[in-house]
Amino acid sequence: MSGTAQGLKGAMRKASMSRPTAHNDVENGPNGTANPNERSALLNHVDQHVQRITRTSSGTPYDKHPNPAVRYPALVTSTIWKVLKTNYVNVLLVFVPIGIIAGACDWDPVLQFVLNFIAIIPLASLLAFATEELAIPLGQTIGGLLNATFGNAVELIVSIIALRNGEIRIVQSSMLGSILSNILLVLGCCFFAGGLRYREQSFNSTVASTMSSLMAVATASLIIPATLYSVMDDGDHEEGKISILSHGTSIILLVIYVAYLFFQLKTHADLFEEPEGEQEDQGGPEVLGPWAAGAALVLVTILVSVCADYLVDSIDAIVEKAHISKTFIGLILIPIVGNAAEHVTAVIVAYKNKMDLAIGVAIGSSLQIAIFVTPFLVILGWMMGQPMTLHFETFETVSFFLASLVVILLIQDGKSNYLEGLLCLGMYFIIALAFYVLPDNAKTSDLGSLFGGH
Repeated sequence: MSGTAQGLKGAMRKASMSRPTAHNDVENGPNGTANPNERSALLNHVDQHVQRITRTSSGTPYDKHPNPAVRYPALVTSTIWKVLKTNYVNVLLVFVPIGIIAGACDWDPVLQFVLNFIAIIPLASLLAFATEELAIPLGQTIGGLLNATFGNAVELIVSIIALRNGEIRIVQSSMLGSILSNILLVLGCCFFAGGLRYREQSFNSTVASTMSSLMAVATASLIIPATLYSVMDDGDHEEGKISILSHGTSIILLVIYVAYLFFQLKTHADLFEEPEGEQEDQGGPEVLGPWAAGAALVLVTILVSVCADYLVDSIDAIVEKAHISKTFIGLILIPIVGNAAEHVTAVIVAYKNKMDLAIGVAIGSSLQIAIFVTPFLVILGWMMGQPMTLHFETFETVSFFLASLVVILLIQDGKSNYLEGLLCLGMYFIIALAFYVLPDNAKTSDLGSLFGGH
């Protein structure tokens, strides 16, 4: 998650946390309608019930009880409740122990996949929450680096486990799928949702242009290995040379990513600053302290790793039973798991006309996958002895190029409307449908033969 994305999720969460939790927490908006920024009446009712059962008969909260044996358990319980109510998706946490039990007891592979698939969704949300909490006391620069590391942690963990198991196709397709889901599905939903409410929306065209340039470089990093492969003969030891090109390109992309972070957080931070009204929303209190946030980050990362391990192990069986290709699982399903909560948040703020924040999530997350996570996995595969390269299949490379081209053309003017959102969504579903019908054993071709060369 980029620094802008960090501001987005922090703003929304802390704006809600800074409100009093009295009985009149749900206020009326204009014309007597419920204020959309307030919690629902149901959550308010639950809050009142929790307050009643967490106080002594004299009205003293148990988390401030003089007896440590009473105070500390109550404090832990209170903190857990505050964390759980930050996002409605946390109700899916009940699937975490069920998914782990399903994997440990070797239940049906399809059931293992589905249960752990659902379990990872709330864990991804908690991972992002813990990262934001830890970033608050550490400052913007270190916080930005933490978000860069953990913002796409779910995809990274799933990919590392798949890479360890030699599932290169899963790794490559999940990386590409994460990029496509952000720049087409999420961006399209943001443009469409905002366009239904506003005739036209504007965002920072300078930032959009910078992100477009970086996306063009990321696209070229996949096209060049595919093109090199197409011009080499069988006797030229293609794989070795493609590996050398991929390793060198990955190192260069990682350097570019570090430079981009420095550009965003230090030298040109003013270009990425949020509007004053949105900055004010970030003044709410912390839910977790640094130590609690760090402990939560470690615990959630372990749980994600366990669920991801069972999920990846069940992929071969679900491919055989459900007749779904590995490419489709990596390209469409896994990215949905890792980014579900973040995607919903981006659409909500776009509907509220905060397009700079929405763009920061959609395009910023895509850039992190393209110029940080993917090159990192190539280098990691090099160290692990796995043949992970930047040479993607021709069909995937062309799909990525066309998707990037469409998005670059749409965001260059710094304006959006619902029709542009429909264009992004249409492009995404066309690509998803194509990969759904594409079998894993489809014959491969190079770019030269694709365009009529030799």
